[in-house]
Amino acid sequence: MAGSNGTLDPVWDDMDRTAYEAGHPVPLLIGLDQENGGVNSLFDEIYIRQYPSAMGLAATGSKDIAYEVAKATAEEIAACGLNLMMGPCLDVLTNARNQPLGVRTTGDDPQEVSAFGIAFMKGYKEAGVSTMGKHFPSYGSLEFLGSALDVPTITESLESLSLNALVPFRNAIREGLDSIMVGGCAMSSAGLNVMHACLSEQVVNDLLRNDLHFDGVVISDCLEMEALSHNIGVGGGTVMAINAGCDIVLLCRSFQHQQEAISGFKLGLENAMITKERIKQSLHRVLNMKAKCTSWERALNPPGVSLLSNLQPSHTTLSTKAYNSSITVVRDKNRLLPLTNIMEPEDELLLLTPLVKPLVASAAARALSEQASNGSPEPAVWDRSASVMSGERVFRELGRSLARQRSGRVLHTSYTANGVRPQHENLINRASAIIIVTADANRNLYQHGFTKHVSMICNMQYTSSGEKREKPLVVVAVSSPYDFAMDQSIGTYICTYDFTETALMSLVKVLYGDFTAAGALPGSISQSQKLSQSKQHWLVESFNEERDANGLDVLIKAVVDGNTPGLHSELASATSNSFLLHNPDILESHYVVRNSSTQALYGFCATYFFKTTGTGVMSAIFVDPSRRKLSIGHSLHNRAIRTLMQREGVKRFQLGSRLPSIYLGIPTGHGGERKRLRSWFAALGWNTALSRAVCSMVARNLSTWTPPDGMAKSLQSAGVDFDLVYGWDYAGPVLDHIKTNHRQGLAEVYKMALADASACGIIRAKRPEDGSLVGTVVLYNMSSQLAEFVPSMKDIGELAGGISSPVISPSVGEYSTLLQGLILLGMRQIKQQGCNVCVLDYMDGDGNFDGLSAMGFNVLHNFEEVSCDAATWTMVPS
Repeated sequence: MAGSNGTLDPVWDDMDRTAYEAGHPVPLLIGLDQENGGVNSLFDEIYIRQYPSAMGLAATGSKDIAYEVAKATAEEIAACGLNLMMGPCLDVLTNARNQPLGVRTTGDDPQEVSAFGIAFMKGYKEAGVSTMGKHFPSYGSLEFLGSALDVPTITESLESLSLNALVPFRNAIREGLDSIMVGGCAMSSAGLNVMHACLSEQVVNDLLRNDLHFDGVVISDCLEMEALSHNIGVGGGTVMAINAGCDIVLLCRSFQHQQEAISGFKLGLENAMITKERIKQSLHRVLNMKAKCTSWERALNPPGVSLLSNLQPSHTTLSTKAYNSSITVVRDKNRLLPLTNIMEPEDELLLLTPLVKPLVASAAARALSEQASNGSPEPAVWDRSASVMSGERVFRELGRSLARQRSGRVLHTSYTANGVRPQHENLINRASAIIIVTADANRNLYQHGFTKHVSMICNMQYTSSGEKREKPLVVVAVSSPYDFAMDQSIGTYICTYDFTETALMSLVKVLYGDFTAAGALPGSISQSQKLSQSKQHWLVESFNEERDANGLDVLIKAVVDGNTPGLHSELASATSNSFLLHNPDILESHYVVRNSSTQALYGFCATYFFKTTGTGVMSAIFVDPSRRKLSIGHSLHNRAIRTLMQREGVKRFQLGSRLPSIYLGIPTGHGGERKRLRSWFAALGWNTALSRAVCSMVARNLSTWTPPDGMAKSLQSAGVDFDLVYGWDYAGPVLDHIKTNHRQGLAEVYKMALADASACGIIRAKRPEDGSLVGTVVLYNMSSQLAEFVPSMKDIGELAGGISSPVISPSVGEYSTLLQGLILLGMRQIKQQGCNVCVLDYMDGDGNFDGLSAMGFNVLHNFEEVSCDAATWTMVPS
């Protein structure tokens, strides 16, 4: 097992035994970066497997594969005696073209980063190691403003960070993240001016501890970074980090700096700059984390090679599966793949690769590189592990792998910043097809220029008879997928997300057709590749109820019938009436594309403008399944947006509507369909990264239902009184109360319920002392007007009652208790009315459902509600 000293035994075995013999009460906390891809501090070609980078795993689209890889990685490091995984990376890549993270993060969609981050975290925990989310508040949007002595800076506002970069951290904390590394970056925006985040009480204590409610271990970024050590000094930085709230101060490299930090710490204690109470807080947190991940028995007796030998076969299979699932063919316009379809056996294939350094984030690679640069002979271990093999060596092996798979010759040469040389031109003319490899071409601009030059040469090839004939060119990005993701002139473009030997073996199989690549670009990289410009502009007309109602019913049935078998449609019990509110407080405009000769509808789009909130809503858009991909949806969408933009007082646009409650947003329970829909809306201008999960829920079998044990007693201790009221006489206090919540459609739902006293009621929660309202919820039955706009009520097929639109006062501390109380009383009332089913038609979808699940509820439909500022909307041509 190659440790950091290059020997076969890890040095931390001796460290733990030394600590034990010295009388330490608990083992050491020993962690490392083992992020996979190019970031592996632990390496061994026999016992330690190589897995895709974080972005490579996101490209598989599988949280299950991500979990299994994380678990396998953690099992390997745990077998070697380590107990802290310095991961996952929870950074959201909002500034992809100018930052150091690259493929170490899963992408630029906060929800996707969050989902994969939690999958990684759960895998690590399953293997018994502690987890560390990094790099708080996010390295994904850094601006580099000068030299190495200038700290990279986050310029986003706290509000912007909260909507984007902090989402994965917030969700991971909720799921039990053990520790968080706070970065050493600066923060500069309105009301926030921080030189180093990990030294700032405003970041660590206020934002992370108080706002995000994190009570785990906070770890500082390495204080040896040039910007920090030169500007403040390691000793002073140590004191500042501890007082800011850090529990562990990180110093990675220099023994001198470590001594300086200890001296600074001692001086801080002696001068009462650091209190003993502050130290006890951190000690308590660190001991709690150690108790979960280590013991003397585990620390002194790591299973080592014996366990790794047993794990090797299954982990090797998993590695191959993960890499094969990650390789992404972004474009193949001219159907060049597999190469066997376009090349004769005797044809020559040209491979052009850049001169790159070893995979830069590997500690071992860095050490070996330094040895080589100091004149040391290249050690044998350099050949033994793909994890630390130089880029040139890895690419040479790629050439050999390509050659082994075919009878024709593979020509291989490298390229540099010197550009296309005569030898390159000769080889290009000679070869029948060309593969160019790029590695972070956005930061190594010579690679971009070289590739574009070769592409131009390939486009200008002619046959002996003078006929123009484009020479086949395949571009492979082996690190960041951003290299040519947006460049449509590169007709065949493949991404591997790292350039380890294992990744490139999977690439060779894709190039030769051993399997079809199934990976997909993560986040909004693929979303931002605009759909091809439409050549058809359909005539869009305003919906006419008398003329089009019957046609809409037929269209709805066609959409439901055309749904993927086994998937339930949100439109299942909807009719044309489900979209027609006829509410004086709501301006509704609906649009159709139709055949004027047959009166058949090909597509429909429903929009509403809620005057009370200034929200323009697109609540549904659907097209006849037999006429999709003809730009009907584009034409409907753009007409609808133009109308909403012209509404006086419009403040924001929203995908998904509470009223009517058919589509609460983009449906997300449909597997691959979810990704297609998100991409489609993103291409039309919606920022799907800023979405809000919502859902409808259902509880069945009310006839035998009873409340969970203890829930009634907990409600009694909540300190509120509940009642059920009907009719407009109670409108004043209720409508005043719901003004504390600015969600779209709330006021309209409550007004409809208050005006329909025979079929709707309001359950209220009041403070006993003054009668003020702290919570409300709408109760309705199947004969109510409100039920007409909730198709799932009819779709149940049984007598059902509905609960809608809970509003809890922001001043209430026990939000979940009060919410459960309102819903519990609603369920009782619905059961008393003889109903066997209860529908919750609009709930936050990313909340903790344990309480509602205990009450008997299951999710019926999942959605992503997407909102954006109307003032910043940019029309995308159809």
